[in-house]
Amino acid sequence: MKTLLKLTAALTLILPATLPLEASEPVQLKLESVQKIWDQDPHNAFTGLTRFKDQWFCVFRTGKAHVSNDGALQVLSSKDGKEWKPVARLTSETADLRDAKIAVTPKGQLMLSGAAALHQPNPIRHQSMTWFSDDGTHWSKGNIIGDPDMWLWGMRWHEGDVYSIGYKTGKTAPKFTRLYKSKDGKQYEIVVDKLIDKGYSNESSLVFTKDKTCYCLLRRDGSGKGANGLLGVAKPPYTDWTWKDLGVKIGGPELFRLPDGRFLATVRLYSPKAHTSICQIDVDKGTLTELLALPSGGDTSYANMVLHDGMLNVSYYSSHEGKTSIYFAKVSYKK
Repeated sequence: MKTLLKLTAALTLILPATLPLEASEPVQLKLESVQKIWDQDPHNAFTGLTRFKDQWFCVFRTGKAHVSNDGALQVLSSKDGKEWKPVARLTSETADLRDAKIAVTPKGQLMLSGAAALHQPNPIRHQSMTWFSDDGTHWSKGNIIGDPDMWLWGMRWHEGDVYSIGYKTGKTAPKFTRLYKSKDGKQYEIVVDKLIDKGYSNESSLVFTKDKTCYCLLRRDGSGKGANGLLGVAKPPYTDWTWKDLGVKIGGPELFRLPDGRFLATVRLYSPKAHTSICQIDVDKGTLTELLALPSGGDTSYANMVLHDGMLNVSYYSSHEGKTSIYFAKVSYKK
C-alpha cells in the first residue's frame, strides 16, 4: 500500500512537469543550412513545398516584377534538397498566376493551387484555380474553383476533404473571408459564408490535429490593432470559431504543428525591418514569439514548412541579397 501511494505521488509530480513541454515550452531551433535554389527570373516569390514519391517539389511565382501580367508558376524538383532542377512551368495568356501552394492528395496526386489575376479590363479581378499531376512534370488543365474574386489562398487536406479560406478581393466593399471545402480539389462548397467580416482579413494557414480540432493563422491588414494577426480554433463541422488577437502584424502565414504538439509559424514580421522568421504559437494564450530569423529582408516571406528526417525544411523567398530569389533552409529542433 505504501509503495502504491509513493508511486501515485511520484506520477503526480512527474505529469505536470512533462505536459507544459508539449504545450508552451520554447522550441529550440538551429539554422543548419540555407541555399538559394532559384534566381533565374527577374522576380521570384511566393513558395510552396512538399514531398512526393521520395522527392522534393517546390513551386513559386516568377515574373518581371512583384505584380506583372507575365506571372507564371515554376515547379522545381530535387532528390536530395541540394540539387534542384526545373520540371514544369504553368503559364496563362490571360492572367498573372500567383501565390502557388502544393500538396499531395489522398489519391496520391500532386495538387497545385493558386490565383489567376486576370488581365484588365475584366469584370473579374481574381479567379482561384487548381492543377493536378501524377509526376510533377505533366500537369492537368486548370480547374476554376470557388467564387469569382474570392482568393483561396492555401489548402489543407483532412480526412478526405481539402479545406481553404478564401478572401474577398477587388476594390468593392465589404471585405471578408470565407471557409470552403472540397472532396476532390475541383468542386468546392461553402462551410462558413463569412468567417471574418470586420477589417481586411486575407492570407491564412490551417492545421488539423488528431482530435479533429482545426487551427487557423490569419493575416489582417489595416491600422492599429486591426492589423494584428489572429489565431482561430474550431471543432467539427468547423462552423463555430473562436478568435484570439496575436498582438502583432504578420504576413504570408504558414502554421505548422510539431509531433510533440507544439505549434510553429513561419511569417513575415515587420519590426524592426521586414524579415521572415520562424515563430512559436501558444494556442492556449494566443501569443506569438519569434524564435529564429531566417536570412531575409526587404521583399520576403511566403514560406512552407515540411518535417522530414527529423529536420524542418523551409522554402521561402527574399531580396536581402539584392534580387528576389527562392531559398531552401534546413532547421533542426530539440524534441
